[in-house]
Amino acid sequence: MDLLDAAVQPYAWGSHEVIARLQGRPAPTPEPEAELWMGAHPSAPSGLTRDGAATDLRRVVDADPEGELGADCARAHGGRLPFLLKVLAADQALSIQVHPDADRAAAGYAAERAGGLDAGASPTYADDWPKPEVLCALTEFEVLAGLRDPDDARALLDALDVPALAAVRAALTTGEGAGSRDVAMLAALRAVLTHPDPARLAADVVAACARLAQAPDGASAASTAHREAAEAVTCIARDHPDDIGLVAALLLRHRVLAPGEAIYMAAGGLHAYVRGAGIEILANSDNVLRAGLTGKKIDVEELLRIVDPGVGVPDLTPSDDGDGGQTYAAPVPHFRLHRVIRPAGAGPIPLPGRGPRIVLSVEGTATLTRPDGARLDVATGASAFVPAREDDVRLEPGGSGALDAFVACPGA
Repeated sequence: MDLLDAAVQPYAWGSHEVIARLQGRPAPTPEPEAELWMGAHPSAPSGLTRDGAATDLRRVVDADPEGELGADCARAHGGRLPFLLKVLAADQALSIQVHPDADRAAAGYAAERAGGLDAGASPTYADDWPKPEVLCALTEFEVLAGLRDPDDARALLDALDVPALAAVRAALTTGEGAGSRDVAMLAALRAVLTHPDPARLAADVVAACARLAQAPDGASAASTAHREAAEAVTCIARDHPDDIGLVAALLLRHRVLAPGEAIYMAAGGLHAYVRGAGIEILANSDNVLRAGLTGKKIDVEELLRIVDPGVGVPDLTPSDDGDGGQTYAAPVPHFRLHRVIRPAGAGPIPLPGRGPRIVLSVEGTATLTRPDGARLDVATGASAFVPAREDDVRLEPGGSGALDAFVACPGA
Protein backbone atom coordinates (compact mmCIF):
# COMPACT_ATOMS: atom_id res chain seq x y z
CA MET A 1 0.00 0.00 0.00
CA ASP A 2 1.45 3.35 -1.06
CA LEU A 3 0.32 6.93 -0.53
CA LEU A 4 0.17 8.75 -3.86
CA ASP A 5 1.36 12.22 -4.77
CA ALA A 6 -1.40 13.04 -7.26
CA ALA A 7 -0.72 15.46 -10.10
CA VAL A 8 -2.70 18.71 -10.26
CA GLN A 9 -3.52 19.87 -13.79
CA PRO A 10 -3.69 23.70 -13.98
CA TYR A 11 -6.03 24.03 -16.96
CA ALA A 12 -7.55 27.47 -17.44
CA TRP A 13 -11.14 26.29 -16.79
CA GLY A 14 -10.31 25.00 -13.31
CA SER A 15 -11.29 26.15 -9.83
CA HIS A 16 -9.15 28.21 -7.47
CA GLU A 17 -10.92 26.61 -4.50
CA VAL A 18 -12.17 23.03 -4.85
CA ILE A 19 -9.05 20.87 -5.04
CA ALA A 20 -7.06 23.03 -2.64
CA ARG A 21 -9.80 22.92 0.00
CA LEU A 22 -10.22 19.16 -0.49
CA GLN A 23 -6.52 18.71 0.25
CA GLY A 24 -6.45 21.17 3.12
CA ARG A 25 -4.29 23.74 1.31
CA PRO A 26 -4.79 27.54 1.37
CA ALA A 27 -7.42 28.80 -1.05
CA PRO A 28 -7.94 30.55 -3.38
CA THR A 29 -4.90 29.36 -5.27
CA PRO A 30 -2.88 31.72 -7.52
CA GLU A 31 -3.53 29.51 -10.57
CA PRO A 32 -6.63 27.49 -11.49
CA GLU A 33 -6.58 23.81 -10.51
CA ALA A 34 -8.80 21.81 -12.85
CA GLU A 35 -8.03 18.11 -12.34
CA LEU A 36 -6.34 15.92 -9.75
CA TRP A 37 -4.93 12.82 -11.50
CA MET A 38 -4.43 9.53 -9.68
CA GLY A 39 -2.95 6.84 -11.88
CA ALA A 40 -0.13 5.90 -14.20
CA HIS A 41 -0.77 7.88 -17.37
CA PRO A 42 2.58 8.70 -19.01
CA SER A 43 1.94 12.45 -19.05
CA ALA A 44 1.30 12.76 -15.30
CA PRO A 45 1.88 9.56 -13.28
CA SER A 46 1.27 9.78 -9.54
CA GLY A 47 4.38 9.94 -7.41
CA LEU A 48 5.04 7.54 -4.54
CA THR A 49 7.83 6.26 -2.32
CA ARG A 50 8.68 2.57 -2.58
CA ASP A 51 11.41 0.97 -0.45
CA GLY A 52 12.57 4.40 0.65
CA ALA A 53 13.07 5.71 -2.89
CA ALA A 54 10.98 8.31 -4.72
CA THR A 55 9.43 6.96 -7.90
CA ASP A 56 6.07 7.02 -9.67
CA LEU A 57 3.23 4.60 -10.28
CA ARG A 58 4.01 4.07 -13.93
CA ARG A 59 7.57 2.95 -13.15
CA VAL A 60 6.34 0.69 -10.37
CA VAL A 61 3.81 -1.02 -12.66
CA ASP A 62 6.32 -1.32 -15.53
CA ALA A 63 8.83 -3.01 -13.19
CA ASP A 64 6.40 -5.74 -12.07
CA PRO A 65 3.12 -5.78 -14.04
CA GLU A 66 1.88 -9.10 -12.69
CA GLY A 67 2.65 -8.27 -9.07
CA GLU A 68 1.11 -4.80 -9.19
CA LEU A 69 -1.84 -5.50 -11.52
CA GLY A 70 -2.38 -9.24 -11.16
CA ALA A 71 -1.77 -11.70 -13.98
CA ASP A 72 -5.24 -11.41 -15.54
CA CYS A 73 -5.28 -7.60 -15.52
CA ALA A 74 -1.72 -7.37 -16.83
CA ARG A 75 -2.52 -9.77 -19.66
CA ALA A 76 -5.81 -8.09 -20.59
CA HIS A 77 -4.41 -4.56 -20.66
CA GLY A 78 -0.88 -5.04 -21.96
CA GLY A 79 0.79 -4.50 -18.62
CA ARG A 80 -0.83 -1.07 -18.09
CA LEU A 81 -2.91 0.12 -15.18
CA PRO A 82 -6.16 0.32 -17.17
CA PHE A 83 -7.88 3.22 -15.38
CA LEU A 84 -7.28 6.81 -14.34
CA LEU A 85 -9.10 8.39 -11.38
CA LYS A 86 -9.63 12.15 -11.26
CA VAL A 87 -11.18 14.90 -9.18
CA LEU A 88 -12.73 17.33 -11.67
CA ALA A 89 -13.20 20.97 -10.59
CA ALA A 90 -14.72 23.14 -13.34
CA ASP A 91 -15.39 26.84 -12.88
CA GLN A 92 -15.72 27.30 -16.63
CA ALA A 93 -16.93 25.04 -19.43
CA LEU A 94 -14.55 22.43 -20.79
CA SER A 95 -14.23 22.02 -24.53
CA ILE A 96 -16.99 20.24 -26.44
CA GLN A 97 -15.32 16.91 -27.09
CA VAL A 98 -15.53 13.29 -28.09
CA HIS A 99 -13.33 10.26 -27.42
CA PRO A 100 -12.46 7.45 -29.86
CA ASP A 101 -13.11 3.76 -29.47
CA ALA A 102 -10.23 1.29 -29.17
CA ASP A 103 -9.86 0.56 -32.88
CA ARG A 104 -9.90 4.20 -33.98
CA ALA A 105 -7.52 5.27 -31.20
CA ALA A 106 -4.98 2.61 -32.15
CA ALA A 107 -5.26 3.31 -35.88
CA GLY A 108 -5.18 7.10 -35.52
CA TYR A 109 -2.21 7.06 -33.17
CA ALA A 110 -0.22 4.70 -35.40
CA ALA A 111 -1.00 6.66 -38.56
CA GLU A 112 0.08 9.97 -37.06
CA ARG A 113 3.36 8.57 -35.76
CA ALA A 114 4.10 6.72 -39.00
CA GLY A 115 3.44 9.81 -41.10
CA GLY A 116 5.33 12.11 -38.78
CA LEU A 117 4.22 15.41 -37.29
CA ASP A 118 5.35 18.83 -38.41
CA ALA A 119 7.59 20.65 -35.95
CA GLY A 120 5.45 22.19 -33.22
CA ALA A 121 2.27 20.47 -34.44
CA SER A 122 -0.14 19.01 -31.91
CA PRO A 123 -1.17 15.40 -32.47
CA THR A 124 -4.84 14.57 -32.79
CA TYR A 125 -4.22 11.34 -30.87
CA ALA A 126 -2.25 11.53 -27.61
CA ASP A 127 -2.09 7.75 -27.17
CA ASP A 128 -3.47 4.52 -28.61
CA TRP A 129 -6.22 3.82 -26.07
CA PRO A 130 -9.97 4.52 -25.95
CA LYS A 131 -11.34 6.88 -23.31
CA PRO A 132 -14.78 5.85 -22.05
CA GLU A 133 -15.56 7.62 -18.79
CA VAL A 134 -17.91 8.03 -15.86
CA LEU A 135 -18.63 11.33 -14.10
CA CYS A 136 -20.06 11.17 -10.54
CA ALA A 137 -21.14 14.54 -9.19
CA LEU A 138 -19.86 15.75 -5.80
CA THR A 139 -21.75 19.05 -6.16
CA GLU A 140 -24.42 20.03 -8.65
CA PHE A 141 -22.70 19.51 -11.99
CA GLU A 142 -23.96 21.09 -15.22
CA VAL A 143 -23.28 19.09 -18.39
CA LEU A 144 -23.98 19.09 -22.10
CA ALA A 145 -24.03 15.42 -23.01
CA GLY A 146 -25.25 13.52 -26.04
CA LEU A 147 -26.80 14.92 -29.20
CA ARG A 148 -30.46 15.92 -29.23
CA ASP A 149 -33.05 14.30 -31.45
CA PRO A 150 -33.51 16.28 -34.70
CA ASP A 151 -37.07 17.34 -33.81
CA ASP A 152 -35.91 18.63 -30.43
CA ALA A 153 -32.97 20.50 -31.99
CA ARG A 154 -35.26 22.08 -34.61
CA ALA A 155 -37.67 23.23 -31.91
CA LEU A 156 -34.86 24.94 -30.03
CA LEU A 157 -33.57 26.65 -33.18
CA ASP A 158 -37.10 27.80 -34.00
CA ALA A 159 -37.43 29.32 -30.52
CA LEU A 160 -34.17 31.22 -31.03
CA ASP A 161 -35.23 32.48 -34.48
CA VAL A 162 -31.73 33.24 -35.81
CA PRO A 163 -31.78 33.58 -39.64
CA ALA A 164 -28.09 32.61 -39.88
CA LEU A 165 -29.00 29.17 -38.49
CA ALA A 166 -31.10 28.36 -41.56
CA ALA A 167 -28.48 25.99 -43.00
CA VAL A 168 -28.18 24.17 -39.67
CA ARG A 169 -31.94 23.84 -39.39
CA ALA A 170 -32.17 22.56 -42.97
CA ALA A 171 -29.52 19.95 -42.22
CA LEU A 172 -31.72 18.58 -39.44
CA THR A 173 -34.18 17.38 -42.08
CA THR A 174 -31.47 15.43 -43.96
CA GLY A 175 -31.91 11.71 -44.53
CA GLU A 176 -34.80 9.31 -44.72
CA GLY A 177 -35.39 5.83 -43.37
CA ALA A 178 -33.00 3.86 -41.22
CA GLY A 179 -30.24 5.96 -39.70
CA SER A 180 -31.88 9.25 -40.68
CA ARG A 181 -31.51 10.62 -37.16
CA ASP A 182 -27.77 10.04 -37.19
CA VAL A 183 -27.41 11.46 -40.69
CA ALA A 184 -29.36 14.57 -39.75
CA MET A 185 -27.45 15.28 -36.55
CA LEU A 186 -24.05 14.79 -38.21
CA ALA A 187 -25.12 17.06 -41.07
CA ALA A 188 -26.21 19.73 -38.59
CA LEU A 189 -22.95 19.45 -36.65
CA ARG A 190 -20.96 19.75 -39.88
CA ALA A 191 -22.97 22.84 -40.87
CA VAL A 192 -22.05 24.45 -37.55
CA LEU A 193 -18.36 23.56 -37.52
CA THR A 194 -17.77 24.58 -41.16
CA HIS A 195 -19.75 27.83 -41.07
CA PRO A 196 -17.93 30.55 -43.08
CA ASP A 197 -18.31 33.24 -40.39
CA PRO A 198 -18.21 31.41 -37.04
CA ALA A 199 -17.64 34.45 -34.83
CA ARG A 200 -20.61 36.31 -36.30
CA LEU A 201 -22.84 33.24 -36.04
CA ALA A 202 -21.80 32.72 -32.42
CA ALA A 203 -22.57 36.36 -31.58
CA ASP A 204 -26.03 36.13 -33.16
CA VAL A 205 -26.77 32.90 -31.29
CA VAL A 206 -25.66 34.28 -27.92
CA ALA A 207 -27.85 37.36 -28.36
CA ALA A 208 -30.84 35.16 -29.20
CA CYS A 209 -30.13 32.87 -26.25
CA ALA A 210 -30.02 35.86 -23.92
CA ARG A 211 -33.42 37.03 -25.18
CA LEU A 212 -34.94 33.57 -24.81
CA ALA A 213 -33.49 33.00 -21.34
CA GLN A 214 -34.78 36.37 -20.08
CA ALA A 215 -38.21 36.26 -21.71
CA PRO A 216 -41.11 36.44 -19.21
CA ASP A 217 -43.01 33.23 -18.52
CA GLY A 218 -45.53 32.60 -21.24
CA ALA A 219 -43.83 35.00 -23.67
CA SER A 220 -42.34 32.18 -25.71
CA ALA A 221 -43.46 28.78 -26.90
CA ALA A 222 -40.05 27.39 -25.93
CA SER A 223 -40.02 24.64 -23.35
CA THR A 224 -38.45 25.12 -19.94
CA ALA A 225 -35.65 22.79 -21.00
CA HIS A 226 -34.90 24.94 -24.05
CA ARG A 227 -34.88 28.11 -21.98
CA GLU A 228 -32.44 26.51 -19.55
CA ALA A 229 -30.23 25.45 -22.45
CA ALA A 230 -30.28 29.01 -23.79
CA GLU A 231 -29.31 30.33 -20.37
CA ALA A 232 -26.40 27.85 -20.25
CA VAL A 233 -25.10 29.10 -23.62
CA THR A 234 -25.37 32.70 -22.39
CA CYS A 235 -23.30 31.86 -19.31
CA ILE A 236 -20.68 29.89 -21.26
CA ALA A 237 -20.29 32.85 -23.66
CA ARG A 238 -18.80 34.95 -20.84
CA ASP A 239 -15.73 32.72 -20.92
CA HIS A 240 -15.77 31.77 -24.63
CA PRO A 241 -17.04 34.79 -26.59
CA ASP A 242 -17.48 34.31 -30.35
CA ASP A 243 -16.57 30.61 -30.12
CA ILE A 244 -18.31 28.29 -32.59
CA GLY A 245 -18.75 25.84 -29.69
CA LEU A 246 -21.54 28.11 -28.43
CA VAL A 247 -23.52 27.14 -31.53
CA ALA A 248 -22.57 23.46 -31.36
CA ALA A 249 -23.83 23.46 -27.75
CA LEU A 250 -27.38 23.95 -29.06
CA LEU A 251 -27.24 20.46 -30.56
CA LEU A 252 -26.40 18.87 -27.20
CA ARG A 253 -28.71 17.82 -24.39
CA HIS A 254 -28.43 20.03 -21.30
CA ARG A 255 -28.87 18.81 -17.74
CA VAL A 256 -27.69 19.33 -14.17
CA LEU A 257 -26.55 16.31 -12.14
CA ALA A 258 -27.36 16.25 -8.43
CA PRO A 259 -24.64 15.15 -5.97
CA GLY A 260 -24.22 11.39 -6.20
CA GLU A 261 -25.72 11.16 -9.70
CA ALA A 262 -23.46 9.75 -12.39
CA ILE A 263 -23.43 9.48 -16.17
CA TYR A 264 -21.51 7.15 -18.47
CA MET A 265 -19.92 8.58 -21.62
CA ALA A 266 -19.18 5.89 -24.20
CA ALA A 267 -16.83 6.30 -27.15
CA GLY A 268 -18.34 8.55 -29.81
CA GLY A 269 -20.54 10.54 -27.41
CA LEU A 270 -20.21 14.30 -27.88
CA HIS A 271 -20.21 16.21 -24.58
CA ALA A 272 -18.95 19.13 -22.52
CA TYR A 273 -18.74 19.42 -18.75
CA VAL A 274 -19.83 22.94 -17.88
CA ARG A 275 -19.51 23.65 -14.19
CA GLY A 276 -19.19 21.76 -10.90
CA ALA A 277 -17.06 19.33 -8.90
CA GLY A 278 -17.06 15.59 -9.42
CA ILE A 279 -15.19 12.33 -9.52
CA GLU A 280 -14.24 11.05 -12.95
CA ILE A 281 -12.99 7.58 -13.77
CA LEU A 282 -11.86 6.71 -17.26
CA ALA A 283 -9.72 4.39 -19.30
CA ASN A 284 -6.04 5.31 -18.97
CA SER A 285 -6.03 7.67 -21.95
CA ASP A 286 -5.90 11.36 -22.79
CA ASN A 287 -7.42 11.15 -26.29
CA VAL A 288 -9.66 14.16 -26.85
CA LEU A 289 -11.05 15.47 -30.16
CA ARG A 290 -12.58 18.92 -29.77
CA ALA A 291 -15.49 20.74 -31.42
CA GLY A 292 -15.30 24.14 -29.74
CA LEU A 293 -15.02 26.11 -26.48
CA THR A 294 -11.27 25.81 -26.78
CA GLY A 295 -8.16 27.42 -28.16
CA LYS A 296 -6.69 23.99 -28.85
CA LYS A 297 -6.63 22.02 -32.09
CA ILE A 298 -9.94 21.22 -33.78
CA ASP A 299 -9.86 18.53 -36.48
CA VAL A 300 -13.37 18.76 -37.92
CA GLU A 301 -13.15 15.82 -40.31
CA GLU A 302 -11.69 13.43 -37.77
CA LEU A 303 -14.17 14.55 -35.12
CA LEU A 304 -17.11 13.93 -37.46
CA ARG A 305 -15.66 10.50 -38.22
CA ILE A 306 -15.59 9.71 -34.49
CA VAL A 307 -18.91 11.19 -33.30
CA ASP A 308 -21.71 8.65 -32.97
CA PRO A 309 -25.07 10.46 -32.70
CA GLY A 310 -26.67 7.24 -31.48
CA VAL A 311 -24.61 7.18 -28.29
CA GLY A 312 -26.92 7.84 -25.38
CA VAL A 313 -25.80 9.23 -22.06
CA PRO A 314 -27.31 6.81 -19.57
CA ASP A 315 -27.58 7.55 -15.90
CA LEU A 316 -25.31 5.15 -14.07
CA THR A 317 -27.39 4.22 -11.05
CA PRO A 318 -25.19 2.66 -8.37
CA SER A 319 -25.98 -0.69 -6.84
CA ASP A 320 -26.30 -0.88 -3.06
CA ASP A 321 -23.63 -3.24 -1.77
CA GLY A 322 -24.48 -2.93 1.92
CA ASP A 323 -22.24 -1.55 4.70
CA GLY A 324 -22.43 1.88 3.05
CA GLY A 325 -21.02 0.62 -0.23
CA GLN A 326 -22.17 1.55 -3.74
CA THR A 327 -20.88 0.38 -7.12
CA TYR A 328 -20.97 2.38 -10.35
CA ALA A 329 -20.50 -0.40 -12.90
CA ALA A 330 -19.95 0.86 -16.44
CA PRO A 331 -20.05 -1.68 -19.31
CA VAL A 332 -16.30 -1.52 -19.99
CA PRO A 333 -13.37 -3.70 -18.84
CA HIS A 334 -11.07 -0.81 -17.97
CA PHE A 335 -12.63 0.43 -14.75
CA ARG A 336 -15.24 0.22 -12.04
CA LEU A 337 -15.97 2.83 -9.38
CA HIS A 338 -16.98 2.07 -5.80
CA ARG A 339 -18.09 4.54 -3.14
CA VAL A 340 -17.98 3.81 0.60
CA ILE A 341 -19.82 6.03 3.09
CA ARG A 342 -19.34 4.89 6.70
CA PRO A 343 -20.32 6.54 10.01
CA ALA A 344 -17.75 7.40 12.65
CA GLY A 345 -16.69 4.38 14.66
CA ALA A 346 -17.89 1.85 12.08
CA GLY A 347 -15.88 -1.37 11.96
CA PRO A 348 -13.66 -2.52 9.11
CA ILE A 349 -15.05 -3.94 5.87
CA PRO A 350 -13.26 -5.60 2.94
CA LEU A 351 -11.86 -3.01 0.54
CA PRO A 352 -14.22 -3.06 -2.48
CA GLY A 353 -13.03 -4.31 -5.83
CA ARG A 354 -10.36 -6.71 -7.00
CA GLY A 355 -6.95 -6.33 -8.60
CA PRO A 356 -5.07 -3.03 -8.46
CA ARG A 357 -7.03 -0.34 -6.63
CA ILE A 358 -6.75 3.37 -5.94
CA VAL A 359 -8.44 4.74 -2.82
CA LEU A 360 -9.41 8.42 -2.58
CA SER A 361 -10.92 9.96 0.54
CA VAL A 362 -13.19 12.96 -0.04
CA GLU A 363 -14.22 13.22 3.63
CA GLY A 364 -12.54 11.78 6.69
CA THR A 365 -9.62 9.40 7.03
CA ALA A 366 -9.69 6.02 5.30
CA THR A 367 -7.66 3.52 7.29
CA LEU A 368 -6.40 0.55 5.27
CA THR A 369 -5.20 -2.56 7.09
CA ARG A 370 -3.39 -5.63 5.74
CA PRO A 371 -3.65 -9.10 7.31
CA ASP A 372 -0.12 -8.67 8.73
CA GLY A 373 -1.34 -5.65 10.70
CA ALA A 374 0.30 -2.98 8.53
CA ARG A 375 -1.87 0.15 8.41
CA LEU A 376 -2.07 3.15 6.12
CA ASP A 377 -4.11 6.27 6.85
CA VAL A 378 -5.46 8.11 3.81
CA ALA A 379 -6.52 11.61 4.89
CA THR A 380 -9.19 13.78 3.25
CA GLY A 381 -8.01 14.69 -0.24
CA ALA A 382 -5.27 12.05 -0.21
CA SER A 383 -5.10 8.83 -2.20
CA ALA A 384 -3.34 5.47 -2.05
CA PHE A 385 -2.48 2.62 -4.38
CA VAL A 386 -3.19 -0.96 -3.32
CA PRO A 387 -1.44 -3.50 -5.59
CA ALA A 388 -3.18 -6.68 -6.72
CA ARG A 389 -0.94 -8.88 -4.58
CA GLU A 390 -2.43 -7.22 -1.47
CA ASP A 391 -5.88 -8.64 -2.06
CA ASP A 392 -7.10 -8.91 1.54
CA VAL A 393 -7.03 -5.27 2.65
CA ARG A 394 -9.72 -3.92 4.97
CA LEU A 395 -11.13 -0.41 5.13
CA GLU A 396 -12.57 1.58 8.05
CA PRO A 397 -13.03 5.20 9.16
CA GLY A 398 -9.94 6.45 10.94
CA GLY A 399 -9.91 8.90 13.83
CA SER A 400 -13.24 10.12 15.18
CA GLY A 401 -15.03 11.13 12.00
CA ALA A 402 -17.19 9.62 9.29
CA LEU A 403 -15.78 8.46 5.97
CA ASP A 404 -16.69 9.13 2.34
CA ALA A 405 -14.23 7.45 -0.03
CA PHE A 406 -14.03 6.30 -3.64
CA VAL A 407 -12.25 3.14 -4.78
CA ALA A 408 -11.21 2.62 -8.40
CA CYS A 409 -10.39 -0.80 -9.82
CA PRO A 410 -10.51 -2.68 -13.14
CA GLY A 411 -13.93 -3.50 -14.53
CA ALA A 412 -13.05 -7.08 -15.38
